[in-house]
Amino acid sequence: MTDSAGVPNFDHLARPYRWLEYLSFGPLLWRCRICFLARLAGCRRALVLGDGDGRFTSRLLRSNPEIQVTAVDGSVRMIESLQRAASANRDRLTSLVADLRTWSPDPNESLKYDLIVSHFFLDCLTSEDVACLAQRIAPALKPNAFWLISEFAIPDTLFGRVVAAPIVWSLYLAFRLLTGLSVDSLSDYAEILKTAGWSLKLEEKHLHGLLISQLWQHAPGQTAESVAESDRIFQASCETSRPSHQ
Repeated sequence: MTDSAGVPNFDHLARPYRWLEYLSFGPLLWRCRICFLARLAGCRRALVLGDGDGRFTSRLLRSNPEIQVTAVDGSVRMIESLQRAASANRDRLTSLVADLRTWSPDPNESLKYDLIVSHFFLDCLTSEDVACLAQRIAPALKPNAFWLISEFAIPDTLFGRVVAAPIVWSLYLAFRLLTGLSVDSLSDYAEILKTAGWSLKLEEKHLHGLLISQLWQHAPGQTAESVAESDRIFQASCETSRPSHQ
């Protein structure tokens, strides 16, 4: 079910989105989303891509009273749900309906983003789409910006081959039937981000590696030595704070 431009239509999933998620994975997808939330207290301007019904955007606004959020989604109904979820914090929210396969940040916008968020969204894009998206977003980023990602993965293990792969396949089949999504396999976003100058800082795996939470940092043009030193400093700062899940 796509529109005339071939864009998947998630509108009719906006209302039951949360319950479908809980019926399939319980609280695990939510735990993935908020896994590194406390690490982002210093961020002031976030770009949230495809947040679905907006629960994470709402939590981000509540947990960080100084952050401004721009949320972009291809579904009108999902954006409406996101706006309702933001409720009292909507004065710090800008929401846009756009096809993220082609959307670009406003080049005339002087304020830059220090955080990008994409939870279970990159799996709706091809590897080429992800590469183009990363390229279009890059000019709108502050130095050392973060990218918070939650995604499905197929680990290279017996569990991955026997359990994870069929689950991912069935999810793609379901979304093809429900939304018209044409993508049918996970993108190689990690290698794409590395090529685009992103460095993986933190990662946690859930459900034997079927679900992953990651925090990346933008470091284009840095040498391997400077990236390694940045990783060491970042890990040291994490050791001193060790926040619990919110």
